[in-house]
This record gives sequence, structure tokens and C-alpha cells, in this order.
Amino acid sequence: MSHHSRELAITTCEPSTGGNSATSPCAPPACHPTPVASRHTCVILQPSYIPWRGYFHQIQKADTFVFYDDVQYDKHGWRNRNLIKTAQGLLWLTIPVSAKGAVSQGRLINQIPIVWDRNWARQHWETLKAAYSKAPFFQRYSDLLAPFYHRRDALLADFTIDLTIALARELGIRGTRFLRSSQLGIPGTKTERLIKILQKVGATHYVSGPSARDYLDEAALARASITLEYMDYHYSEYPQLYEPFARQVSILDLLLMLGPAAGEAIWGESVPAEAKSSGYAAAA
Repeated sequence: MSHHSRELAITTCEPSTGGNSATSPCAPPACHPTPVASRHTCVILQPSYIPWRGYFHQIQKADTFVFYDDVQYDKHGWRNRNLIKTAQGLLWLTIPVSAKGAVSQGRLINQIPIVWDRNWARQHWETLKAAYSKAPFFQRYSDLLAPFYHRRDALLADFTIDLTIALARELGIRGTRFLRSSQLGIPGTKTERLIKILQKVGATHYVSGPSARDYLDEAALARASITLEYMDYHYSEYPQLYEPFARQVSILDLLLMLGPAAGEAIWGESVPAEAKSSGYAAAA
């Protein structure tokens, strides 16, 4: 994987494949960064459940990726659910959580507990097997995925962060350092807090989703000598098991269909030739 030069020694937080991961969270850097001339890129995003390929594209661009886990939980968003493709069409996989009062009480993402009054994890895994057992690379990745669906995490963010890191590694992302904003001890709101986080991790370049144009204080970033880049989500189609082609589905769809070539189909800007000729359905 080609990547621009880094200014920090890389210290990563790798996922645990069993038990409650709350005892092994992503830790902040142990020392202050030493500035050098090269650019240090940071991305700050809320943790999400099996997110789409655009999320992982941002991880791939980042020297440091910060899971923004101590901001208000948003109901009906992507924190606890995502879409997969099935023979019957698109299907939501939703992790049941106790989100009562999330808005009125301002509950944070890292405070949201998973509800275990039913075995949703087994249901999700059985649904994934039914939907993707015929995918070319399902067997290759089933040993990675299955242990996550045998876990019993108390908190949503602990589960989704660990799973996201594991998937990023499978996509070939090796150099990105993962942190959690809740462990950086940085107060503030909106752009002011983002800038403080960026400065804490030694970032000189910030990559954001395009929707942030509506609220980011670009002048404040410029005053802090931090350059800004907005993502441009334009990706090629790739073979899917069922037509019509769906763009904004979980990364699992892409990974199980393209395997080791999945990363190239995100940041390589094209679908590898061998994937195009695989014989699986793709919208014309």
C-alpha cells in the first residue's frame, strides 16, 4: 500500500477476538510528536457498525484515525446498523441497544450498552452466512468474522471499534494508528474541539466527509495551520451476487466478493480486471 510519509512512530490498537474489549481500549500516544516537514493526516469519525467502503477509504488516507466516541449518540444512524445485500434485496443488520434518553440526556456513543435479551449476534452471523455463502471469498474470511459474533460486549463502541480495526487490517491498511477521542481528555465542541484533537495527535492535514462543509469552520482550521480535504466518494461498480448494484452497503459485501483485491477497488479507483471477469452479477 502506498502511503505518504509519517511523522509519528506508529502505535496501533489491535482488536481482541474474545470477551469484552473494554479492558483493552485504544490508547493515546505515550509521547509528544516531534514535528518534521512531512504531512501528518488525521481523520476523526464516529464509530459505526460494519461501515461502507467510504469509511475505510478515510482510514486508508489517515496516519492517525480517531474514533469520535465521546459525542452524542445519534438514533437511526450508522452507529449500530448497516445494509447488506440478499437475494430478497437490501437488508438492515441492526444491533439492539438501549438508547433511551440518548437525545434528551445527551448520552455519548461510548456509553450506549448493547441489549442482550435476544441472541442478535447469532442472528446476524446466520444472516451473513445465508446471504454470502456463495460469495467467492466467504470461506476465506469466515474465520475472521465468526469470533466477533461469539463475543458478548457490554458496550456498542467496544464491539464496533474492534471489528472495524480488524476489517481495516484485512483490507491491507497497516500503517494507520487508531485512537479513541474519549481517551485524549480534550474538552470543547465543534471545530474548536476538532482542532484541539488534531493538534494533540500532531496532525497537519484533516480529511473530512463532504457533508461537513455545512458546519466546519474552515477559517479556524487555516489559522491553526491545518490543511483541509473533503472526501469525494466516487467508486467503480464491482460484481455483486444480486442485481441491481447497490453502492452504500457494508464493506463486508465488497470484501467477500473481491477478497484481497477489495482495497484496490476503494483507493485504487478501479475494479481489478480479474474481479470484473468473475462472472458474478453487476449492474450494467
